Amino acid sequence: MATTPDPTLSHTVGPLEPPLLEQTIGACLDATVERFGDRDALVDRAQGVRLTYAELGEQVDRLARGLVGAGIEKGDRVGIWAPNRSEWVLVQFATAKVGAILVTINPAYRTHELTYVLNQAGIRMLVTAASFKTSDYVAMVEAARPECPGLEQVVVLGEESWDALLARADEVSPERLTLLASELDPHDPINIQYTSGTTGFPKGATLSHHNILNNGYLVGEMCRYTEADRICIPVPFYHCFGMVMGNLAAITHGACMVIPAAGFDPALTLAAAAEERCTSLYGVPTMFIAEWNLPTFGDYDLSSVRTGIMAGSPCPASMMTRLIESGIEEVTIAYGMTETSPVSMQNRVDDTFEQKVNTVGSVHPHLEIKVVDPVTGETVPRGTPGEFCTKGYSVMLGYWEEPEKTAEVLVDGWMRTGDIGVMDDDGFVQITGRIKDMVIRGGENVYPREVEEFLYSHPDIQDVQVIGVPDEKYGEELCAWVRMRDGVEPLTAEAVREYCAGRLAHYKVPRYVKVVDEFPMTVTGKVRKVEMRQVTVAELGL
Repeated sequence: MATTPDPTLSHTVGPLEPPLLEQTIGACLDATVERFGDRDALVDRAQGVRLTYAELGEQVDRLARGLVGAGIEKGDRVGIWAPNRSEWVLVQFATAKVGAILVTINPAYRTHELTYVLNQAGIRMLVTAASFKTSDYVAMVEAARPECPGLEQVVVLGEESWDALLARADEVSPERLTLLASELDPHDPINIQYTSGTTGFPKGATLSHHNILNNGYLVGEMCRYTEADRICIPVPFYHCFGMVMGNLAAITHGACMVIPAAGFDPALTLAAAAEERCTSLYGVPTMFIAEWNLPTFGDYDLSSVRTGIMAGSPCPASMMTRLIESGIEEVTIAYGMTETSPVSMQNRVDDTFEQKVNTVGSVHPHLEIKVVDPVTGETVPRGTPGEFCTKGYSVMLGYWEEPEKTAEVLVDGWMRTGDIGVMDDDGFVQITGRIKDMVIRGGENVYPREVEEFLYSHPDIQDVQVIGVPDEKYGEELCAWVRMRDGVEPLTAEAVREYCAGRLAHYKVPRYVKVVDEFPMTVTGKVRKVEMRQVTVAELGL
């Protein structure tokens, strides 16, 4: 860790307590099973599965022995391509037990993307769902297989191949599994997560036991988790939010993982939180907005929910207000990226309302953060926007087999995030957007986040996203995509401009307004502004 930084500069160091865990994911799970064997570990509402920690440990070990029986060794890549379900959790912990590297594959991928990931990661075994919604995974795997010579085994959840894999556990003794687990190192790679590139193919962020186990643990510490907590996890497991902030935060504290449904459904999420007496609720802002806007919202008893995490994109102040008014006073905002395991900043439960609404919190324990000039790399003074960077235990090992791309973002141990941050005098950081999302209109820098926050105050607007589009005169102009509240008339561009007049600087007022029912989203709930730009440019003929 660095020495105490200059307090006038945007650079701060996290506390050294609590100490980092120096163990593998498998060893941590074993210790939790030992301590909390009779407590609930996993509830899958759709499947009707309920496991205590003792039962979870038993099923994980059986699957781990099955993997060994099937020839999977330390360092082999095992892919999982499925929505949220109980077996996903078993695969996550069983691969960690044998030292196989789990490659988490986005359930929204199609054959082209699947083929790329299977080959780029060198996946030997793929565990897949048969289907989900309109996706026929088995058909897509069969279409991809001829182009994936390294893919030796395909296991389909709920079908004969899954039962056959479990049956292979009989070929491997518990003692052999214990021996294999003892030979693993916490700093071994254990997970590859593909980050959705806006250009070109996605990159595989390679993460160790040490990276993600500690990040899950410290996220849980910030939420004050104990074995009495029950975490409602509607966010996808294939992404850090689900598998690290959800599953690993749970097993490091003996808390229970609750899966409301295979994919996000606002009513099923609220039903799970209410009926399972969850104490924590996760989601990206659009998920919380969808839940709180349900006409039946008042029918769900959320009195057990005291905390939770909103992450993935900036939290609208209005949504945070509604959460706190609902009694979820200890909700926290977290910020991070796949390459940093993911969280590097988080609100503490006792931060002020203003800090929760206006910032993404302060630096996590055992990490160091700074805001730099994106051109010179120099640390900027407090209060000055720049590129947010982070350093410490959470930073990935690198992009899988892509040293050049790794070198572009990792400089002297610092991860350059591409996000614009502003650090205040207390070390709290506001993320105002992506460097590439910043709009330069007539030489003025406009941060879409600021305009979005203002437009949330309009009584008829439910949700809003602001983008820059090309303009001959000013270089770029602003376009607001708006979702209206139920039962109100769609807004015109003139009406929006009138609302902004005298309250926003003229160059921040959107020239174009597009009223939509929904935004194009990634499966993790991030808004695809690149796609929004393409649609707007085409529609307006710019």
